[in-house]
Amino acid sequence: MTTVTSYSVFPLPPTKFRRRRQSTTLLCTKTFFPPFTVPHPYIPTRRRFTVSPISSSLTEKIGGIKKTWTDLSSLNYWVVKDYYRLVNSVNVLERSIVKLSDEQLSAKTVEFRQRLKQGASLADIQAEAFAVVREAAKRKLGMRHFDVQIIGGAVLHDGSIAEMKTGEGKTLVSTLAAYLNALSGEGVHVVTVNDYLAQRDAEWMGRVHRFLGLSVGLIQRGMTPEQRRSNYGCDITYTNNSELGFDYLRDNLSASRDQLVMRWPKPFHFAILDEVDSVLIDEGRNPLLISGEASKEAARYPVAARVAELLTRVLHYKVELKDNSVELTEEGIVLAEMALETNDLWDENDPWARFVLNALKAKEFYRRDVQYMVRNGKALIINELTGRVEEKRRWSEGIHQAVEAKEGLKIQADSVVVAQITYQSLFKLYPKLSGMTGTAKTEEKEFLKMFQMPVIEVPTNMSNIRQDLPIQAFATARGKWEYVRAEIEYMFKLGRPVLVGTTSVENSEYLSDLLRETNIPHNVLNARPKYAAREAEIVAQAGRKNAITLSTNMAGRGTDIILGGNPKMLAKEILEDSLLSFLTQNVPDVDIDSGTSKKVLSKVNVGPSSLGLLAKTAILSKYVSKSESKSWTYDEARNMISESIEMSQSMESTELQKLIDEQTEIYPLGPSIALAYLSVLKDCESHCSNEGLEVKSLGGLHVIGTSLHESRRIDNQLRGRAGRQGDPGSTRFMVSLQDEMFQKFNFDTEWAIKLISRITNDEDIPIEGNAIVKQLMSLQINAEKYFFGIRKSLVEFDEVLEVQRKHVYDLRQLVLTGDSDGCSEHIFQYMQAVTAEIIFKNVDPTKHPSSWNLGKLLREFNGISGKISNDSFAGVTEEQMLQSLTQIDVLSSTDVYEFHLPNLPEPPNSFRGIRMKSSSLKRWLTICSDDSIKDGKFRSTVNLLCKYLGDFLIASYLDIIQESGYDSAYVKEIEREVLVKTLDCFWRDHLVNMNRLNSAVNVRSFGHRNPLEEYKIDGCRFFISMLSATRRVTVESLLRYWSSPMES
Repeated sequence: MTTVTSYSVFPLPPTKFRRRRQSTTLLCTKTFFPPFTVPHPYIPTRRRFTVSPISSSLTEKIGGIKKTWTDLSSLNYWVVKDYYRLVNSVNVLERSIVKLSDEQLSAKTVEFRQRLKQGASLADIQAEAFAVVREAAKRKLGMRHFDVQIIGGAVLHDGSIAEMKTGEGKTLVSTLAAYLNALSGEGVHVVTVNDYLAQRDAEWMGRVHRFLGLSVGLIQRGMTPEQRRSNYGCDITYTNNSELGFDYLRDNLSASRDQLVMRWPKPFHFAILDEVDSVLIDEGRNPLLISGEASKEAARYPVAARVAELLTRVLHYKVELKDNSVELTEEGIVLAEMALETNDLWDENDPWARFVLNALKAKEFYRRDVQYMVRNGKALIINELTGRVEEKRRWSEGIHQAVEAKEGLKIQADSVVVAQITYQSLFKLYPKLSGMTGTAKTEEKEFLKMFQMPVIEVPTNMSNIRQDLPIQAFATARGKWEYVRAEIEYMFKLGRPVLVGTTSVENSEYLSDLLRETNIPHNVLNARPKYAAREAEIVAQAGRKNAITLSTNMAGRGTDIILGGNPKMLAKEILEDSLLSFLTQNVPDVDIDSGTSKKVLSKVNVGPSSLGLLAKTAILSKYVSKSESKSWTYDEARNMISESIEMSQSMESTELQKLIDEQTEIYPLGPSIALAYLSVLKDCESHCSNEGLEVKSLGGLHVIGTSLHESRRIDNQLRGRAGRQGDPGSTRFMVSLQDEMFQKFNFDTEWAIKLISRITNDEDIPIEGNAIVKQLMSLQINAEKYFFGIRKSLVEFDEVLEVQRKHVYDLRQLVLTGDSDGCSEHIFQYMQAVTAEIIFKNVDPTKHPSSWNLGKLLREFNGISGKISNDSFAGVTEEQMLQSLTQIDVLSSTDVYEFHLPNLPEPPNSFRGIRMKSSSLKRWLTICSDDSIKDGKFRSTVNLLCKYLGDFLIASYLDIIQESGYDSAYVKEIEREVLVKTLDCFWRDHLVNMNRLNSAVNVRSFGHRNPLEEYKIDGCRFFISMLSATRRVTVESLLRYWSSPMES
């Protein structure tokens, strides 16, 4: 008979935890874990359950049958099965590709492009192209694409999302689709979540593309426009999502064609979006904004902050944590008005309400070291999803100023939005978009509904054997943190590496203090500079024996924790420790807490040959820095070492040695560092391999989650740190009913507290099991639904602005990048449209001209035309105009090119040449086909009046330009500049109006009106008014300029 304990994973706990903990077990409904297990894994009192071998075997068989049936009934299963036909084709072609020389392999790119020009499609060359990339990666990177990675590349090429588990090689997969789609020459963007990953991938994967003859670009913060333009012009460009978005916005604020950096007129072709769920979902609520300074009311913020300190929650204001809103009570309004000595907080002439409400939001919702941190006198935003500081980002609508006032910092001026776009709208501009991530299946419906992108689960190359232990729920936060510390201490004594995920800087440092009390060495990774600067080093060591890492979500994406340590990072660290002191005198004293001691980590055994090369390189470094008077800064010295390491990746050790021998006249420092690195790397690989085997035998990486996030996806990212590529590992989530998520959503947690109280008198003891998991999952799913509703609403509202933005930006780019005649044609259309607006305001096609307001029409037209219309037209009276209009009916025919109303001044003869006559004809056809004008008995008279006055205004404009004597190039430049600046000015005001409308329209729901429909109606009305004002001001400005160009 087999005996199975409910704690088969963990042995007994330390003695000091045995006395105070009790064991309470409810009925067991599962073979290995009871639904509710009060004790911690370390509790000595264990209740045993006896399971017969027959029952156990039957359960396993039933489970296997269920899994097989689930796979067969899944659409994903059949989609992946279909992709294996491509895999088989690639494998067959690989046999011939491997025989090609390097020159023949790289020449394949020219062959593919030639075939595409001759009419072949990408599908025709896909299998062969994938086989070529696979062979190129094997030769340049020493990495061959697995069959499942070929499937991942095909998923990306088809414009879908490839869900691949951690460690399955998403970065390598992207080379397949990027290469194939870059063959068209229209540019491919590989978009990552930060500069570090973009640079790493461009250097690492770029070797494959460069070897195959493609150009590879990289966009980084701080680059000049010339550098950006050059990199966007490459076949494949690596960038991060924010740089891409801001480059697009800046291009649509540029004043001339020379300032554009993207590939206009078609800047977007195909994008591969790394961590697609992070960008399109997590960051979906944060639009990209370019702001300009607006109001100068900075003095009001500190006053409002002091008023907020006087007000107390519940009595003076109510708080809604779910949507971060604050509402003043009657008592709060009275007290605030008394403190501010005003009669009305909402007085338009002395508005205080916005400042007071923002101060209360800063007080309640924006916590230091959680939402932001203070550094160098500035409040810097901490991205709650990545844990990183975002220095260039600021909260809008006065929130950032309110936070600065709360902290007593210098308040920067309020800003007004001059350009904005959401990531959803940005990436919808791509005709073809794909993405990859480790966690997207839970959000598949959202991706399908909003972006028409299905999520395909790509099988793992090796089976996942990670153990996800049951969630433990605590009544109090104190109990949770005590158990986290106990579990870390126990794992540390076993020697297993541990990664603890926390939700904020504050929590990570609180846990760090607890571990210091028990003298457990550990590393902290959060947004503080002293920790963030060591991110690569900390992550490289996170999988080593005895390594304890406390991290915010910084370790959740773009990193790979290798059991036994990352040999490349360790080799680089050894090189820097050995050489930096010889290369520069500016080596900083690294501020490392005593808790992060490396004494517990095993020391890498560097061999004699490596020590010899390091010593030789150190002497050479010292000699070069002294004899040649070379003075490197610390950063320059580190960059030089990094460049040397990059050299070692592209050259064999024999080639490096030959290069050292050949450089007799200069000191071969770079090749010497590269050679030493290769030697040290071999030692590190041996050490990490042996230590990795030891860690695997202990159970692999153990991940502890200290709270549930608002999405299961974020939790799965943390779980995915363990068990990469078939490695062993385990995960455990410990949550407290006092956690922020439960408080924020007002979830009813009394049932759990009562249950804990009924089971045990100790609130610090957890409960665990299927029932708890189901309840917590239901709470998480409710949170997901809430945020999905917010994102869906944002997308629907942004779709209104998206259409308007596209119209304005397309017009802007057409003016900037089009020919000069195209810009002039826009000016003529504007003049005709302005004339038509004046006419339609004063005439009615259904009534006789005698009832029209011809006097007002003439005054408004003369007000527009100003000095450029000749004196003869300025003298036209209302009676003359009426008499002329009544004579139109007797005209038997009309000459479109030389038409004028009877007995009225003829327009200047400026419509000469084919182009001008063609322009005149197009405008006449536009007038006749305008559906916005009411049909009536006198519609033809109205059309001819529009034609006559429009021609008169345009001809007078052309006539005065000709008289000015300026050359056509100067004239076209003035027209382009006036049109673009006027459009920008009104678009900026329109964005402000639309943002205000967005904030105000929700109130209309109280009147049983749909806020979205109201937003669409009013937004459309605003946009039409904006375009009308743009046309009128553009025309007035140009006419004013050319009537007195010297003064202008």
